[in-house]
Amino acid sequence: MYSAVIPAPWGGRLGIRDDGAVLTGLDFLPAQAAVQPPRGELAIQVCHELEHYFSDPSATFSVPQRRGGTPFQQRVWAALVAIPAGRVLRYGELAVQLGSSARAVGQACGSNPLPLLVPCHRVLAARGLGGFDHRQDGERLDIKLWLLGHEGYLLPLVP
Repeated sequence: MYSAVIPAPWGGRLGIRDDGAVLTGLDFLPAQAAVQPPRGELAIQVCHELEHYFSDPSATFSVPQRRGGTPFQQRVWAALVAIPAGRVLRYGELAVQLGSSARAVGQACGSNPLPLLVPCHRVLAARGLGGFDHRQDGERLDIKLWLLGHEGYLLPLVP
């Protein structure tokens, strides 16, 4: 199923899926998932680019990718890629840019098949962190916090 499974700096694992020509998915896996060395040149490139991002949050990704999704999801994901590391937008702000609703933007963010490369973690709720990977609490929000901190964004406390 995965062309590689690598340790992630937040303590879990990342499962890398590709079809040999393009990256098709990144999955958050539990820390107990077995590490699997990359199989194929594309998986090796993805691993190198992820390692570079983990050491330098301003790193960019050049690996060929296929995101799929609906036309609306593709518009949201393209907007996410334009948000620089260390910066955030609110779901509502992104919705205004796209002529949509905050809820629709949030659903598109949660359906993102390539988190990190398409940085949905850079979108926050009107008050606070918001969700991540269609989750509102737990381990996924810990990952979002780690990613934001890694990129130098300090989330203000919201009452």
